Amino acid sequence: MNAPVTEEQIRTLAHRLWEEAGSPEGRADEFWILAQHQLANEPGMGAARQSELVDKPPESA
Repeated sequence: MNAPVTEEQIRTLAHRLWEEAGSPEGRADEFWILAQHQLANEPGMGAARQSELVDKPPESA
């Protein structure tokens, strides 16, 4: 069964990737998109359709 990727999963992974990259300023969108694609390609998560991906992180991220 393919589970949909949640915003919380994207946020958590994006933050971890951002920290691993040294917490660079002004690159939140880049890490958000990277996290979306990584999660969409994980086994059991199913490939998310482009329309299901959130284009940008929430303003509070």
